[in-house]
Amino acid sequence: MGRPRNILFIMADQLRWDYLSCYGHPHLETPHIDALARRGVRFDRAFVQSPVCGPSRMSFYTGRTVHSHGASWNFVPLPIGEYTLGDYLRPTGMRVAVAGKTHIIPDGEGMARLGLARESELGVTIAEGGFEPFERDDGEHPDKRTGPSLRYNQFLRAQGYDGENPWHSWANSAEGSQGEILSGWSLRNCHLPARVKEEHSETAWMTDRAIDFIRESGERPWLLHLSYIKPHWPYIAPAPYHAMYGPQHFLPAVKHAAERGDPHPVYGAFLAMDAAQAFGRDEVRANVLPGYMGLVKQIDDHVGRVIAALDAQGRLDDTIIVFTSDHGDYLGDHWMGEKELFHECSLRIPLIIVDPSAEADATRGTVDARMVEAIDLVPTFLDAMGVKLPTHRLEGRSLLPLLHGANPAWRDAVFSELDFAFYRARRILGLGAQEAKCWMIRTARWKYVAFKAFDRAQLFDLESDPDELVDLGRDPAHAAVRADLHAKLFARLADRRNRITVSDEDVEARTDGARANGVIIGEW
Repeated sequence: MGRPRNILFIMADQLRWDYLSCYGHPHLETPHIDALARRGVRFDRAFVQSPVCGPSRMSFYTGRTVHSHGASWNFVPLPIGEYTLGDYLRPTGMRVAVAGKTHIIPDGEGMARLGLARESELGVTIAEGGFEPFERDDGEHPDKRTGPSLRYNQFLRAQGYDGENPWHSWANSAEGSQGEILSGWSLRNCHLPARVKEEHSETAWMTDRAIDFIRESGERPWLLHLSYIKPHWPYIAPAPYHAMYGPQHFLPAVKHAAERGDPHPVYGAFLAMDAAQAFGRDEVRANVLPGYMGLVKQIDDHVGRVIAALDAQGRLDDTIIVFTSDHGDYLGDHWMGEKELFHECSLRIPLIIVDPSAEADATRGTVDARMVEAIDLVPTFLDAMGVKLPTHRLEGRSLLPLLHGANPAWRDAVFSELDFAFYRARRILGLGAQEAKCWMIRTARWKYVAFKAFDRAQLFDLESDPDELVDLGRDPAHAAVRADLHAKLFARLADRRNRITVSDEDVEARTDGARANGVIIGEW
């Protein structure tokens, strides 16, 4: 075969890497995603640039770390000058679209400064982060963010679901014995079935729209970002998925009482927040896991539908397929809920890539243990489509050589960061808005976390303590290890790409060129 022509970029929201059977979950069977792993490469150590939806996704879409693109938390706009997948691929003739969630919000101030109208063709492209909004649906709080214009709500009303916000009252709520609405926001209801029929649920509807896109695209090359909202909260699944799993299927919580004895101040502040207070209780975890696992199983079934639609359109042999997530979920591990901090369950993600080209035949069905990052996908996509990599902007590395069996020199550490200024944890700690920052560097053996506002770091020995239960951040015996990792962290921060308006080739061409331009400096 020649070069692939399409890319199907599937992302699940808040899906832990270890909640798929191909990644070792003993009870949650995901045969359709496993089939992708057999056809491609499963990366065993893949990590996000920030364990929060918004900044993580902006790194996926730009190929740049959070401290470079600046969209450091949810609803912090990506600056108008940042290049995204659409900016790189549309000039090649590809259609670059989204069906589902992106978490992108427009840089309204930047657009106003340039006089760009939101409703113009260019304005829509910029406001949507370079994606054609074929079916944009972020799902969260639609009554507050998009009001009655949410397309999924319009779809639900057309199916006969009534109410001001059927996204909440039907798709993300259960029903009590007296017909009362039991909100999925309440964790006590997450074991119950959603009121909506399965075929009308968010996952099913988004799959339908992705299949519509594939069928209507014809011969024009495309990238479709199929971005599922689940298994992100509200953790409530439609029947029959809500009842497929029980206590006999749960992984035990990874936690130890010593973790709460003298925690790092930032970890301690997050332990004091509502999600941790809830998920630290076994009864809450036991109520949520059936819904979470059912939502994962539902996604797998619908991934199977998408792959079947690709096959029916004759597109399996020329489409790169990627399956990943934007971050994990604590689910009670380390006494925590949600994500945010840098434990593996929050930071580590599944990443499966199927390259249909003949060059990838040698790696089919293999597991790659090299450490890869979310920012590697943009250069991988550009490389696969024959686009020259803008190395003065991109901070990730193309995975295409790895997919084709090459063995290039590779990174020995991965990097992630968190801006926790928006959390109550910052106020618990009495920090200012610019002080609530932390950074992580992880090697094969060590994980090191540094904090702007605290001299005290965190250190975990993943070789002797793979569950990250013993913080060595103040252990005198590990001072040299901490110093070495701190230097490695500084080197990674210093390697950011901030000269983004001039290419490396231009720098080479202009180096020591003053005399040729008539500028003579330092001559006697």
